[in-house]
Amino acid sequence: MTKDDIYQRIVSILHETFDIAPERISPTSTLNGDLDIDSIDAVDLIVQLKPLVGKRLQPDAFKSVRTVQDVVDALYQLVHDPAA
Repeated sequence: MTKDDIYQRIVSILHETFDIAPERISPTSTLNGDLDIDSIDAVDLIVQLKPLVGKRLQPDAFKSVRTVQDVVDALYQLVHDPAA
């Protein structure tokens, strides 16, 4: 799975789950500021992303996530690092 694959899936989830127009979403979009994703929404997002990595996601892995690209990078690392 490439970073672009992950990005496209995140855009899809944000659109389907939170009704955010895809054109509002970019790698530099901040979750809280630009996309109005609060902490409760972030938990929902993590639940939706779990199937991408095939294992339980630890909320701690997402504490420093601020932008869509941060989410992509965190998921990519989880998918490609067996120790994560």
